[in-house]
Amino acid sequence: MLTRSFAVATLLAAWLIAFSPEAQAQFETRAAFPITNEAPYSVVMGDFNRDGVLDVAELTYLPSGSVGVLLGNGDGTFRAGSTYSVPVAFYASTASLRHNGILDLVMGGAASDYVYVMLGNGDGTFQSPVSYPTTAASQMVGLGDFTGSGNVDIVALEGTSALGIICDCVEVLPGNGDGTFGAPISTTPVPDDVTGFAIAAGDFNDDGKLDVAVSGESFSGDQVDILLGNGNGTFTADGYYAVSGTPQSIATGYFTSDKTKLDLAVANYLGSSVSVLLGNGDGTFQQSVYYPTSFPTWVIAQDLDGDGNIDLAASNVGVPEFTKQYPPGVSVLKGNGDGTFEPGVFYRSGNKSGVNYVAAGDFNRDHRPDLALVGVSGQIITLLNTGAVTFSPTTPLGFGTQAAGTTSTARTVTLTNTGTKLLEILSIKASSDFVVKSSCAARVAPGANCTISAWFSPAKQGTKRGAIEIIDSASSKPQVIELFGTGT
Repeated sequence: MLTRSFAVATLLAAWLIAFSPEAQAQFETRAAFPITNEAPYSVVMGDFNRDGVLDVAELTYLPSGSVGVLLGNGDGTFRAGSTYSVPVAFYASTASLRHNGILDLVMGGAASDYVYVMLGNGDGTFQSPVSYPTTAASQMVGLGDFTGSGNVDIVALEGTSALGIICDCVEVLPGNGDGTFGAPISTTPVPDDVTGFAIAAGDFNDDGKLDVAVSGESFSGDQVDILLGNGNGTFTADGYYAVSGTPQSIATGYFTSDKTKLDLAVANYLGSSVSVLLGNGDGTFQQSVYYPTSFPTWVIAQDLDGDGNIDLAASNVGVPEFTKQYPPGVSVLKGNGDGTFEPGVFYRSGNKSGVNYVAAGDFNRDHRPDLALVGVSGQIITLLNTGAVTFSPTTPLGFGTQAAGTTSTARTVTLTNTGTKLLEILSIKASSDFVVKSSCAARVAPGANCTISAWFSPAKQGTKRGAIEIIDSASSKPQVIELFGTGT
């Protein structure tokens, strides 16, 4: 099991790696939709008005709990819908609870011993919240058929009750198929000293029954507990695995080509890393492999670049006191299809106050998954997937030290048009203290590539940061290759 000193070492290493200048290649910040309430925490995606465009329901916990619906315009922007008062809830899930194709919402009551259900009207509005009692406050909720009834059940990770009773349990509220739910069925994870932070569901032992993974903190460290589903709303403990400091969220996915073995990714907030635990297909997992990324608040697993392999995206909260050096945003870790991932590529969110959450969906109907971030100070920020241009390497170009008045040797980047249409390049230019030349013509054919070369030519002593700016037809904003060096 990891020690606290390891977590601190991981944190420091992640600062050095993840807070270096960021490279941007595939996502562009399109819009930051303001939220009138003070503190949005997370979002859930769905076509709530059934117009074929993804909408957003955002959860806000200050000044009082609420759910706000943002209706998608189909271009990566949103317009305000209805807002509903709900006792403090940090996370929500969505599904059609009544088998009618209309999406409903379920939220955990983080400050009360209830979960809340809002039935959708199919036009982007919802009915008033209906509460269902639980043993304690719900840290997080999920949806799935945990009882074998064919209906959607609620699974809730419970913490401490309003009376101070510590549950630290997983509860299933059986669905009746009409949007109502029965009394909770409770399972206590082991060891019983674990305080749960996050939960995720999946069939980890390939027996057709939903299982859950619970991340949390025990007296001896941070871990993920595996609870195998019995098919009746109860679970059997099946071991635990070490992760790093404060595991905030869990994502499931098939990170290898074996679709019988479900894998896990865990966002370790204070550990400044993402843990990847590969499944063995029998309910057990391999030990964590750590990928540095700064202060991840949420992680999702999805094929973001269309190559058939699952990628990871982790929201990075940022450091408000050092926004220029350590900005908030999202890191995308490209999957290799064998259970390993490339180092994260960082994309700025464009705000200064921090990022709580990341979600994925096709917001502009171009059949590519885009990203949505939740800004701490009150924005839903969308990053559209340009999908047609990649750079190799994706990391910034570092030139080390160079005497003022002289020019370094060249560093090169390969640009590839991964789209199906001609890529038109309008301009390529570098900021001062750097020189750029390119073999790229005005048009790059689908599947073709070209080379961009850069030199560092500092006029004066000191650390120099700059960028190559590429204006092309793949994006409405410039693509950027970051550059840095020190003049001596």
